[in-house]
Amino acid sequence: MDTRAGDELKALERELEGLLAGHRSLQAEIAKVFRGHDEIVEQLLVCLYAGGHVLLEGVPGLGKTTLVRALAAALELSFRRIQFTPDLMPGDILGLRLLEEDAAGKKHFTFQRGPVFANVVLADEINRASPRTQAGLLEAMAEGRVTLFGESVSLEEPFFLVATQNPIEMEGTYPLPEAQLDRFLYKIVLGLPTLEETIAVLSATAEAPVTIESVVRAVLSRDAVRRLRVLTRQTPTSSDAIELAARVVLATQPAGDAPEPIKRYVRHGASPRGGQALLWTAKARALLHGRLHVALEDLEAACAPALRHRMILGYEGEAAGVSTDELARAALEHALARSKPRASWR
Repeated sequence: MDTRAGDELKALERELEGLLAGHRSLQAEIAKVFRGHDEIVEQLLVCLYAGGHVLLEGVPGLGKTTLVRALAAALELSFRRIQFTPDLMPGDILGLRLLEEDAAGKKHFTFQRGPVFANVVLADEINRASPRTQAGLLEAMAEGRVTLFGESVSLEEPFFLVATQNPIEMEGTYPLPEAQLDRFLYKIVLGLPTLEETIAVLSATAEAPVTIESVVRAVLSRDAVRRLRVLTRQTPTSSDAIELAARVVLATQPAGDAPEPIKRYVRHGASPRGGQALLWTAKARALLHGRLHVALEDLEAACAPALRHRMILGYEGEAAGVSTDELARAALEHALARSKPRASWR
């Protein structure tokens, strides 16, 4: 390595060290109001830095909204919350064109931007809105822009959408179609807290409740988030990592070289977009752990949240109550047995 390359690497390492210090401060601020579930918080931040969006699933009362609001409060970014209801229309999200009259009496249309024009958007209970309204978010999630009245309007970067849904309540809901589920980089499942975590939550809220904004301070700037996104995409990925991600995706497809549980229970597997989700989030996780390369443990950690919502179970799988997390793990083990990754990965 020549002197110039060595200096550039040292400068990059110093910059990364400073960004990671900001990331740790961000985690500490979120922990002030959202107790426990460290892995869930890491997964959420991995998606933020990877440039994707999150579907956050959990029963009521676990703090899904609190988690997202705490994240937004700890970032120097704009935040909007949209409460999804059956009567919500696409214009309520994207924006409306209003007819106004000026001082001279002339009438003209003005565009009033909707709540989607924010850096962090919380789509609360997204499955309560109609499919038409849900579809209003597709272009924003996929391309970072919306088309309104024949005009394409770009959203401000960074744009990060977190949608929540309740897995046990089906009355009055509209399940997300597969095409929209595939737009989410991760599906994060927020489970029940442990005894220790429950005690911590109850102890912290035993007295008068406090507002999130009064407790959490902004510690990570817009420029820092943008830079972390750039560094995530630039993190080197070996041919072994790419091959393994491809094999995992193919192993989720029952018509291909798949393990027996997937052939038996899965109707449709993941697409190449699932492989992109694996690699992008593995890069972000590697960066957060101070590595400038993707390791096997990064792909292993990304496997379940990146693929659990991209596998559609058949009738037998639904009847048997098969977990897509178990199937994702089976696909990973099947791919590992065939790719034979280098020992240095471990």
